[in-house]
Amino acid sequence: MKSPVVKRSIVVAGHKTSVSLEEAFWNGMKEISGLRNMTLSELVGEIDNNRQQGNLSSAIRLFVLDYFKSRAMAAHPDKVPAQ
Repeated sequence: MKSPVVKRSIVVAGHKTSVSLEEAFWNGMKEISGLRNMTLSELVGEIDNNRQQGNLSSAIRLFVLDYFKSRAMAAHPDKVPAQ
C-alpha cells in the first residue's frame, strides 16, 4: 500500500532539505504561497525561521492548519471554534 506521505526536496535558505508531508499539506502550501506571491521555498524558509520547536514537517503542518483555521474563522466570525 502506498504511503499518503510524500517526501520532496526543497531548498530553504540556500540549503537543500527533504520534507515529508501528506499531499493535502503540499497543496495547502502551494495555495498559501501563491496567495502571498512567494515561492514554496520562500514560504518554507519563513516557517522554518519562525518555528519554536519540533521538526520542519510538523511546523509546516501546524502552519497550514492555523492558516486555514484562521480563514474559516474570518469567514464565520459568529461561530465558536471547537476545542
